[in-house]
Amino acid sequence: ATAPNTERTTQTIQWEEIIAPVPNAATQERNIEMAEQDPGTFDHFLTEVKAIEKKDAVLTNKQQIDRLLRPGATYFNLNPFEVLLVDPDSPAEQIRKAYRKLSILVHPDKNENDKERAQKAFDAVHTAYKMFDSEDQMEYCKGVVEEARANIEERMKEKRKIAKKNGKDKIEEDDPEKYKEVFRKALTKLFADYHIRKKQLEERELNERKRQREQEEEEANKVKREKEWKHEWESTRNNRVDSWRSFQGSSKKEKHTGLKPPKLKTEKRPE
Repeated sequence: ATAPNTERTTQTIQWEEIIAPVPNAATQERNIEMAEQDPGTFDHFLTEVKAIEKKDAVLTNKQQIDRLLRPGATYFNLNPFEVLLVDPDSPAEQIRKAYRKLSILVHPDKNENDKERAQKAFDAVHTAYKMFDSEDQMEYCKGVVEEARANIEERMKEKRKIAKKNGKDKIEEDDPEKYKEVFRKALTKLFADYHIRKKQLEERELNERKRQREQEEEEANKVKREKEWKHEWESTRNNRVDSWRSFQGSSKKEKHTGLKPPKLKTEKRPE
C-alpha cells in the first residue's frame, strides 16, 4: 500500500488557520479558573486571549465583510494597508499572503448566504492589492507613507514646543499605541487626498478633451458649411446667368403701352 502523503502545503496550512476552532465559553471559563489558581500563567492567558481576539478580527468572514463595507468604507478603503490589514513597512511577500488569505475569506463562493456583500468586499480587497502590483505603484504607496510620517513628525514638533512652554515633557503621540492610531488616520487621509486630486485632475483633463473635441467639430462643421455653400453657389451659377440674360432680352422687346399725356397747345390772344 502506498504511504499516505503527509506533506502540508502552504495552502493547507492557511486553511487550517482559517477553520481552526475558537475556544467556546466553557473552555475560556476553565482557562480563567486555571489562571486564577496559578497567577504565574495569567499574563500568558491574557496574551492568548488577545491573540484569539486578533485572530477573530482578521479571520472571521462576517467581520471582514462588515469591516470592508462599514459606513465610511469608501473613504477608509482608499488606504490599501487599511484594507489588507498590513503594516505599511510590510514586505511585498507579506502583503501578498495577507491578500490571499483575506480574498479567500470574503470570496462570494465562501459566503453563500451573503454573496452580494461578499462580492463588494472582495472587490475592495482586489482593488487594494492592485496598488502593489507593480514597482511604480509600490513606490507610490511608500512615498505616501513617508509623507504621512513626515507630516506627523512636523506636527509633533510643534506640539512639543507648546507642551514645553506649559511645563510638560511628553505629548500624547509619544505613546506608541496613540502614535499608531494617529499615523493610521493621517495615512488614510493622505491616500484620500491624493485620490481626490487624481479624480479632479482626470475630470479637468476630460473636460479639456471634451472642449477641444467640440471646438474641432465646430471648426470642421464650419469648413463643411462653407464648402457646401460654395458648391451650391457654383452649381446655380449658369441658372443665374441665364435668368439675367432672359430678363435683359425681355426688357428690350417690351413695348410701352401706357397712356400718353396730351400735348399742350399754346394759347393765342386776340390782338
